[in-house]
Amino acid sequence: MAVVLRGSLVTLFKGLVGSRCPQLASRPLSVSAGLCSPETPPARADATFKVTMVPGDGVGPELMTAVKEVFKAGDVPVEFEEFHMSEVQNMASEEKLEQVLTSMKSNRVAIKGKIHTPMEFKGELASYEMRLRRKLDLFANVVHVNSLPGYSTRHNNLDLVIIREQTEGEYSSLEHESVTGVIECLKIITRKKSRRIAKFAFDYATKKGRNKVTAVHKANIMKLGDGLFLQSCAEVAQLYPKIKYENIIIDNCCMQLVQNPYQFDVLVMPNLYGNIIDNLAAGLVGGAGVVPGESYSAEYAVFETGARHPFAQAVGRNIANPTAMLLSAANMLRHLNLEYHSQMVSDAVKRVIKQGKVRTRDLGGYCTTTDFVHAVVENLRHRPIY
Repeated sequence: MAVVLRGSLVTLFKGLVGSRCPQLASRPLSVSAGLCSPETPPARADATFKVTMVPGDGVGPELMTAVKEVFKAGDVPVEFEEFHMSEVQNMASEEKLEQVLTSMKSNRVAIKGKIHTPMEFKGELASYEMRLRRKLDLFANVVHVNSLPGYSTRHNNLDLVIIREQTEGEYSSLEHESVTGVIECLKIITRKKSRRIAKFAFDYATKKGRNKVTAVHKANIMKLGDGLFLQSCAEVAQLYPKIKYENIIIDNCCMQLVQNPYQFDVLVMPNLYGNIIDNLAAGLVGGAGVVPGESYSAEYAVFETGARHPFAQAVGRNIANPTAMLLSAANMLRHLNLEYHSQMVSDAVKRVIKQGKVRTRDLGGYCTTTDFVHAVVENLRHRPIY
């Protein structure tokens, strides 16, 4: 098979499919910086892309099984290096963390489930999830909230993007008990990282053909911290005169998203606000089971669900909705310049939902995870012809 693809993460052209070479040789992907969307080598029949897989907790392993089944059925040239890491199942350690980091740094692309963080304090403030982000400098989390064809909600035809800075802010793991009964939790906002995430948002809007970026903040109360974030966004906005720039206070943003989400295009915000807003926005289009997400550094890309939940109550019941993870997997394939396979998987998932015959419980149906995956496999049309 020879697939010729051009472009970057955000500008890709359809490839051509020809004959298949008899044997595949595995090699990692080389990624360079630039909107964290590097120039990737074209997919070839003699190249199987290596990807790190971390199933995580809850239904994560079941969702990863769905991804592997769909990839196998679609002859997707991806090989997974799988690592099981869990804080709640005593499967996390410094050694395991280093193994995962080594694999991610080598492959530069990963797909992962939610690594659940226990609420109890056990001597370490930073969770393994947060430590992964920091060590890889995964500063930008992108959640594309898009209505699914055939699934009606209160607000249909939604199309907005949430971009979250996720290496500082309230999630800086800086807490201490100053005196008995008094806890101080520090929120860290820096000009460097605020400008970096603002530039990422404006570059994203430019390359995706979007018209407006809205900065979300609480600068009326946190005048210095959020004030610095807001000032940084405004400074960066001046470099992009063709993109409209607005700002909105976080509490008003929540209300406006519920009342009139169509006014938003790209939203950029600090860590905690993004964690809240991406979950709220997911609820507008069907819930956490249908919204994909991805995180970027200058060198690495990690694909996961947009609203991160382990859904522990659904473990082993075969009822989890694999839509979000499958769409994230499709986005990962696009990042690898496997545009053909990406479109094939994405179209199959959306076709199943649009047909309305096979839906999981969260979308009002009665079907199992297995039923949904089988339906997606049946809808994998335009498969590569060897």
